[in-house]
Amino acid sequence: MAVRATMTRFPGDPDAQEACGLPWGVTLTPFATKDENGSPPVYGSDGHLLPRCENCWAYYNTYCDQEQWAWTCSLCGTLNGLSSQSIARYSLPDSCPEILSSFIDLELPLEGSEEMQPRPVYVAMVDLSSSEEFLELTKSALLAALEALGPGSLFGLATFSHKMGLYDVQGAIPVVKNVFIPPDSDGNLAMDLEDVMPLFSFLAPVDTCKDRIASALETLRPTTSWERTTAAGQGLDGVLLGGRGFGVAMEALLNYLGSEYGNTYALARVFAFLSGPPDYGPGQLDTRRYGEQYASKGEDADLALLPEQTPFYKDLAAVAVQVGVCVDIFAVTNEYTDLASLKFLSIESGGSLFLYSNTDDSTLPQDMYRMLSRPYAFNCVLRLRTSSEFKLGHSYGHFFPDPQYENVQHIICCDSFATYAYDFDFANNTGFSRHTSELPMLQIAFQYTVVVPPDELSNSGPSSTSREKYSLKRRLRIKTLQFGAARNINEIYDSVDPEVVLSVLVHKVILASLEKGVREGRMLLHDWLVILTAQYNDACKIAQYENGNLTTANIDVAFSQCPQLQPLPRLVFALLRNALLRFHEEGVHPDYRIYLQCLFSALDPSSLTRAVYPLLTSYSTPDKQAFPRHSLSRAALMTSGSPIFFLDAFTSLVVFYSSTADPALPFPPPQNCLLRNTINKLKQERSITPRLVFIRGGQDDATPFENYLIEEQDVEGSGFTSVLGFVSFLEEINQSVLEYMK
Repeated sequence: MAVRATMTRFPGDPDAQEACGLPWGVTLTPFATKDENGSPPVYGSDGHLLPRCENCWAYYNTYCDQEQWAWTCSLCGTLNGLSSQSIARYSLPDSCPEILSSFIDLELPLEGSEEMQPRPVYVAMVDLSSSEEFLELTKSALLAALEALGPGSLFGLATFSHKMGLYDVQGAIPVVKNVFIPPDSDGNLAMDLEDVMPLFSFLAPVDTCKDRIASALETLRPTTSWERTTAAGQGLDGVLLGGRGFGVAMEALLNYLGSEYGNTYALARVFAFLSGPPDYGPGQLDTRRYGEQYASKGEDADLALLPEQTPFYKDLAAVAVQVGVCVDIFAVTNEYTDLASLKFLSIESGGSLFLYSNTDDSTLPQDMYRMLSRPYAFNCVLRLRTSSEFKLGHSYGHFFPDPQYENVQHIICCDSFATYAYDFDFANNTGFSRHTSELPMLQIAFQYTVVVPPDELSNSGPSSTSREKYSLKRRLRIKTLQFGAARNINEIYDSVDPEVVLSVLVHKVILASLEKGVREGRMLLHDWLVILTAQYNDACKIAQYENGNLTTANIDVAFSQCPQLQPLPRLVFALLRNALLRFHEEGVHPDYRIYLQCLFSALDPSSLTRAVYPLLTSYSTPDKQAFPRHSLSRAALMTSGSPIFFLDAFTSLVVFYSSTADPALPFPPPQNCLLRNTINKLKQERSITPRLVFIRGGQDDATPFENYLIEEQDVEGSGFTSVLGFVSFLEEINQSVLEYMK
């Protein structure tokens, strides 16, 4: 569980919070194996015996004052009695994780339904209204998935087009049974899937059926356009409709699996492979809204294409949550698919959304293997508690709030990368009193379930049946943190973490874009930087008046007196250049924007910073680094004189050999050299597989590399004065600060 704050010394009172101009909050990666300092939790048992405060329900922790019979809550100051059981327990403090560490992970007893011995269930839903290339890629991805699945897993294969197919691979040859999907937008399947094929015939054990599943995948063929149009009939205005009945197929599958929730499985994962928009039957999406009509109607395409056009998939996500199913969507398409409507099915059920623009260089198989190889927790409940002087403001991330309790979030499925963000407000006008020794406290409680594989069960016997049995473990992870309270604004500025500030800003900007459009998101970001710069100049008494007048020459827009704030102008400039906030007319595909919103709002601060402002390093040879960091400009390339450049943009890794590089330098870099080892290490650590590109300057097309050299690019597209490059952007901010301070 890694927790990072926008500043480690909190503002002392509401006035200081207002004056500093910075967001006040934290980012949280609850299922990370280590904390922000690289330390693992202290593990233990009997989490249900941990004492809790009678007033605020916080858990006992190392910051609490303890007497023989009682303890004082470190969050609200309430004196609580200790039970005789706890008194006996704390007489041997070395055996109590909560006394040894402020970061603990305790086992909880399982409740009735959790005592079953579940099996991990995985189902692939494959779009047959597609091309041969799409199906070849999907087959490769599913073969990779089969390699990653643990022993004892169950796997089901389903297909959809104008009909839905279920595969039984447990016999000598794979058998597929189809049921037709009604074309009307309010129809249902003619019969229940349980009547088409019993669920236990559909879900095959991977251990014994892996080869047969692979054989079944080889039989997948695209439905012919003749089949689809015959089934669909004439569409609107005489246009022949496609036949991608995804909505009703997914709804039927959830009901089919749901009958065994709590018996066969505790969490089922569905992988939905889409080659285009659902355009048939219930849940069909009208893709005509992505066309020329916005130009003629004068509508804002950046606003019009961000909200969902139907609540169908949001409602479907609620069904998935109720039956313990997590849906991952893999869209392989360059046509408009309306991910704005589809995204809720994945992010609200605890899944992920992946978008690949073509089949040629798609990393889908690698992403699939990576996703299934890493551990995940499910049925998670997350709760943040603060000391009484401050409270939670907004929460950001892919979870759904508890309908009954405030500040409680539910996460269906959570891996070690998933990150959430929170901002804070003061609970009163007093703030953190300077006259007491009490400091701001934050406690995070994360309750979760994991499926423990058979080989990790110490009590499993030698028999083959016990080898296949998984068990559930319910755990409670708690981290309690104490922060400082700043005595003045300089202490706040000196304790800022710019990466976390960027994280909270990105969440706020995405929210503003969804509600009011991209233009509003850009203005919010621009105005924030102007106000921060003005507050900083005012607080540090930098802005000097000459003859009673303030001029741009007197304003410090580079934060030269505060190293912690210096990265922020560059990060804001890069964010304004990012496809997340560029305009529709600049060629940003609305589905790509939605994909970036989903990706960015789940990344940890360091990964997000890399995605917004890539890291450019140079090498004198593949085995020797020249400079660890360059600004993203052509000028930096020319002045460095290095022959090899390596750019890490999180989703892409680019190796660029300059046109003046010695022809004797090996291209591409050989295995086991320093540069290759760096690349391999980065690929291993990523939540998604970055695309790797090698470019030889003067011979290959250098566009994929040059597009990242943003510091000489126009930040334009907005209603602000036309500015070119980072230097001009700073000049424009300087002018805006001057007007603001006047």
